[in-house]
Amino acid sequence: MGNRIVVIGGVAAGPKAAARARRLDPGAEITLVEKDDILSYAGCGLPYYISGMVHERKQLIATSAGVVRDPAFFAKVKDIKVLNKTVALAIDRQAREVEVQDPDTGKMQRLPYDRLIIATGADTLEPPIPGKDLQNVLRLKRVEDADRFRVYMESKAYRQVVIVGGGLIGIEMAEAITQCGSAVTIVEMLPHILPMLDADMTSLLEKYLRGCGVKLTLGAKVERFEGDEQGKLKSVVTSKGTFEAPLALLSIGLRPNVELAKKAGLLIGPSGGIVVNQYMQTSDPKIYAAGDCAEKNCTMRGTGCFLPLGSVANKEGRVAGSNAVGHVDRFPGVAGATGVKVFDWNVGRAGLSVEQATALGVPVVSMTVAAGDKPHYYPGNKEVILKLVAEKANRRLLGIQGVGPGEVIKRIDVAVTAMAGHMTVDEVAQLDLTYAPPYSEAMDVLIHGANALRNKLDGLLKGVNCLALQASRQTGEELVLLDVRTPQEFAAGHLPGSTSIPLDALRSRTDEVPRNRRVVVYCGVSLRAWEALRILKGRGYDNIELLEGGLAAWPFETEAGG
Repeated sequence: MGNRIVVIGGVAAGPKAAARARRLDPGAEITLVEKDDILSYAGCGLPYYISGMVHERKQLIATSAGVVRDPAFFAKVKDIKVLNKTVALAIDRQAREVEVQDPDTGKMQRLPYDRLIIATGADTLEPPIPGKDLQNVLRLKRVEDADRFRVYMESKAYRQVVIVGGGLIGIEMAEAITQCGSAVTIVEMLPHILPMLDADMTSLLEKYLRGCGVKLTLGAKVERFEGDEQGKLKSVVTSKGTFEAPLALLSIGLRPNVELAKKAGLLIGPSGGIVVNQYMQTSDPKIYAAGDCAEKNCTMRGTGCFLPLGSVANKEGRVAGSNAVGHVDRFPGVAGATGVKVFDWNVGRAGLSVEQATALGVPVVSMTVAAGDKPHYYPGNKEVILKLVAEKANRRLLGIQGVGPGEVIKRIDVAVTAMAGHMTVDEVAQLDLTYAPPYSEAMDVLIHGANALRNKLDGLLKGVNCLALQASRQTGEELVLLDVRTPQEFAAGHLPGSTSIPLDALRSRTDEVPRNRRVVVYCGVSLRAWEALRILKGRGYDNIELLEGGLAAWPFETEAGG
């Protein structure tokens, strides 16, 4: 008898594990168990299906060749037996059997295994909010959920939609719903959306979203959903007001689905996921876990974490499938590389944010820069705002965040590769990146960011980010805000209360800059401000700071006029 492999979970990690095991062991007896009807679907594509960008649901459940990944496909192409619409009830570790049931017929059976792979994914968080089970309070996890949402959107009858939760799905759905012609209000309990970013970077994104017509209600708790006599949603009541809406999406996050593993006595980690080693083995060496149900090794934190991403699930599934048939493979962990498209902006991050590093007690230095993704003279150049984070003691790059209409994700991918190699910002600054005007500046924005951070680490400049400067302004601190752009640029828009001294006049007008007050110098992206800072430093000014990222990274008010 061949190696008997049972895989529980048929969305991302499970099918990948089963397919990998089959390729390596043609004689294995492989059974895939999935509680739902649809298998191996592209969950990350659901918002784009709702918006109509993905035209047909078949595109989410088919191969690139257009073949639907149904039980017949797995049987004929993969020689994998699929039991869909079948629930795994219990794992008998002593007998090495999985008890499953067909919920329609009630029929039970026990599946023997030599190796078991758990890929049960994650469930949507369901807080005890009164009225959450009303009609038209929707979730988004399965293809059927997207089908239902798309029907609502196509009816054109739901012109106001409330999204509860400002995470990745909530942000993607804000775009999808807006594209369908409905108005969107996001209600987020935290002070900012997308907590994967530092607050200064998120503030830029929030300003952009509001400009796209999305209403944001932050720091607000949903108290209840109110319905009409037919049990349909009519309004969402929050701590900051009531929003009339016939449709709402509840999207406050996910949690690992580990009930089956927990009942079997497998070790569960602090993040809530199943503890696995680099081979994806659980505390029972005959059982593997992969995907959203498994705890990740965060390579930057040195701790376990929860990271529900399809990319990670597929990589872990491949490793689990390999090791289940004796082909040794390892998954070292994650750096948290994450990207999201927000209307015409690109958003990405990897590694540690300043807030995360501070919580871990790791002293860091950060720097925010702004530049074009291509030279200013090349058609189609767009702005990228990057924030780099380095460990203060050894200058190692620990994190990166990026937002803007330009090509952000390319820079995130380069940076996460550098972090995997434990590179310092000095080494990142010398990376031999590809250059041609259609692709990047001669000094790419990532290289520019690394050099700016080196300057900061070397004590050549002192920077202040947008939130820190705004806080100082709001306390009434007497600041000198020095704008070194041209008079025309200054007249078009500047920080309220600023002094205008163009860079080319600064050497002759230095005496106009007070020496007994804190001076913050800025320009469009802070390149000219850096020149101005060095000029003033050379004239003996000590209390000089640079607004990091310049006006490009300023999410607050400006005023026009000379």
